[in-house]
Amino acid sequence: MAKTTNDMTKMMQDMMSAFPVDATAMQDAFKSSAALGEKLSSVALEAASISTEISSKWTKETIEKATALTKVKGEPTDYTKAMTDFASAQAEMTAENMAAFAEVAKKVQMETVELMLAAGKDFSEEATAAVKKATSDVTTAAKKAAAAK
Repeated sequence: MAKTTNDMTKMMQDMMSAFPVDATAMQDAFKSSAALGEKLSSVALEAASISTEISSKWTKETIEKATALTKVKGEPTDYTKAMTDFASAQAEMTAENMAAFAEVAKKVQMETVELMLAAGKDFSEEATAAVKKATSDVTTAAKKAAAAK
């Protein structure tokens, strides 16, 4: 008895050709994802830039205060006063700069949430449109297949 071998490649090609694929939906999804990535990167880079400015300003102010601290004093008690003034200034600068960093973090968080909500809405709308189109295409293909029999 002779065995017949099924051509699996041909079967897969036939099966895949029976299901219409909308490449534009894939392209649109990719473009949406890329646009979201660009917006999120923009938010992150802006936050990094502002954070760098805060750090730089803080460092410059600390160096200025340290310079005053290192100058020769006339009396031993002047050194104590200089250290106290430096520590007090550092505490104040720390509070101000930490508040500035917190504002940057808060802004990043708010912008990220807004972007994610907008992206979720856009993706949902795109997915709904793609499913409707795919359903329509499959229904049309099924009707053609049924009519051909």
